[in-house]
Amino acid sequence: MVPLLLLPLLWGGSLQDKSKYKLQVQKSVTVQEGLCILVPCSFSYPWSAWSSSAELYVYWYYAPLNYLAATNKPNKKVFVETEGRFRLLGDPMTNNCSLSIRDAKKSDAGNYYFRVERGSDVKHNYMDKMLSLKVTVLTEKPDIHVPEGLESGHPMNLTCSLPGYCGGESLSFFWAGDALDSRKPQSLRSSSVLTITPRPRDHGTNLTCQVKRQGIRVITERTIRLNVSYALKNLTIRIFFRNVTELRYVGNAGNGSSLSVLEGDTLRLVCVADGNPPATLSWAQRGGTSSPYQPSSPGILELPRVESGHEGEFTCRAQHPGGSLHVSLHLSVQSPPQLLGPSCSWEDEGLHCSCSSRAWSAPSLRWRLGEQLLEENLSSASFTITSSLARPWANSSLSLRGGLGSSLRLSCEAQNVHGATSAAVLLLSGKSGSLAGVVPGALGGAGAMALLSLCLCLIFFCILKARRKRAAGGPKGKDDEDPVMGTVSWGSKHKPCLDSPLGQAPPAEESPLPGGQQDVYYANVNFLGRQSQENQDQEATSTAEYSVVNRSK
Repeated sequence: MVPLLLLPLLWGGSLQDKSKYKLQVQKSVTVQEGLCILVPCSFSYPWSAWSSSAELYVYWYYAPLNYLAATNKPNKKVFVETEGRFRLLGDPMTNNCSLSIRDAKKSDAGNYYFRVERGSDVKHNYMDKMLSLKVTVLTEKPDIHVPEGLESGHPMNLTCSLPGYCGGESLSFFWAGDALDSRKPQSLRSSSVLTITPRPRDHGTNLTCQVKRQGIRVITERTIRLNVSYALKNLTIRIFFRNVTELRYVGNAGNGSSLSVLEGDTLRLVCVADGNPPATLSWAQRGGTSSPYQPSSPGILELPRVESGHEGEFTCRAQHPGGSLHVSLHLSVQSPPQLLGPSCSWEDEGLHCSCSSRAWSAPSLRWRLGEQLLEENLSSASFTITSSLARPWANSSLSLRGGLGSSLRLSCEAQNVHGATSAAVLLLSGKSGSLAGVVPGALGGAGAMALLSLCLCLIFFCILKARRKRAAGGPKGKDDEDPVMGTVSWGSKHKPCLDSPLGQAPPAEESPLPGGQQDVYYANVNFLGRQSQENQDQEATSTAEYSVVNRSK
C-alpha cells in the first residue's frame, strides 16, 4: 500500500522537475555567407543531489537530420560539415550555451535545438526553443586601414578587414593596384596585411582590396585612392598664347628661359608644382614697367594685352614643407614696325627728308629713290643718309642735292623680323632740270584741276578789284593788297599780277630765284600705316595712304 501511495508524489515531483528546464536563445539569426556570428544562449535544469557530482555535457543538433553540430563532450564525433566551425563558447557549468559559427555556408541554414545531460537524472532536449539560422549572400564591403602620413620612401603596413569575418577557408584577401611591385610573387598580395614602400608616382593611384571565394571568384571589394606625401620634384610653367598651349620644363632654379611674344597678344602663365601636400605659389616681376593682372588663383598670371612695359623677368616661387623651388621666365615683347614719315622740307643745299620707325625688335630703315636703293655707307655727292637708333625707335634722315632728270618716287622703308612697312612721296622736276617741287603722287589729275580752278579765281578777283579801283579813281597803295591772296603758295611766292594785263607774263628780271629759274613748288606728305605679321619667317610690306598734306614754299 505504501508504494502505491508514494507513486502520485513521484509523478508530481517529475512534472515539477520538467518545468525547471528553461532555455533563453534567439528564435532566428541571420549571417552573411563566409562571415561569423555569435549566438548568445543560457539554460537551466533541475538540480539534484544524485547528479551534482556527474559531468555536465551540452549539445547543439541540426534538427532536420539530427546531426551533431557542436558539443563539449570529449571524443564525441560531430558532423563533418560543421567540425571546427561550430563551437560552444563559455562554460556550461555557469549555464552558458552560447554558440559561435564562423565561415558560414549556405548548407548551414536550418533549425537547431539544444540538449543537456548530467548523470542519469538530467537528460533533456529543448525542442520548444529551437534556433533558426539563415545564411544570405555576402554583401559586406571590406575596410582598408591606411596609417596617417603615408610618406614616399617609408615602408608602411596597410590592413584590409571584412566586418563580421573571423577567419576560414572559403574566403581570402587579395590586393591590386599600381602601387604594388609587379615583380613580387602573387602570394605576397594574398593577405589581409600589405606592406608597401610608396613612391611619388603612387600618389593619387588606386589600391583595391578584394575578397575572393576559394581564391578564385571575387565576392566583394573596396578601392581607395592613395595620398602619398612627397617633396617638390618639378616646377613648371604652362604658357597659353595665340591659341597655342606650350608646356615648358624650365628647371628648378631658373635657367634663363625666354619667351618672345608680339605686342598686343594675350598671354596666360600657369605655374604648376609637383609636390604633396600642394605647395603655396606666388608670382614676382622684375624689370617691367607695367603691372600684369593676377587673378585670385595664385598660380596664374594673365596679360590680357601684352605691352612693351611687360618686358622683363617673371618668377614663380613654390613654398612646401619639404623645401622650396622657383623658376624664372624672361618675357621679350616684339612688334612689327610702325612708320612715322617721311617728312620733307626745302633747305638751301637741297631737299631734306626724315623718317622714324618704332618696333620691337629695333627696325632697320632704308631709302629708295625710284627703283634705286640709297645705301648709307655709299659715298655720293648727290645724297647723304644719317641714321641713329634709340630703342625702340630708329631714325634716318636723307639730304638730296643736285638736279633730277624726271619725276621720281622717294620712299622710306622699315622692317624687322615681324613685318615691314613703307611710305612714299613723288618728286617732280621743273623746266630748268633742277630740283623742283615735291607733289603728292596720289593727288594726280585732281590736284592739277584744283590748281587750274584756283588760278581762274585769282584772275577773276584781280580784274574785279582793278575795275573797282579805276571806278574810285584813287591811287593804288600797299595797303590795298588782298591779304587772302598772300596766303596762297601754289603759285609764285612774289606778289600776284594784280595790275598786269590778262595773259601777260611777269618780266624775267623779276624772278626771285637765282639764274632766272621759274618758281618751284613743293608739298610735305606724311604717310602713316603699318601691316603686322605674326609669322616670323615671312616678311610683309604695306604702303600707307595719305593722311596729312602740308604745302609750303
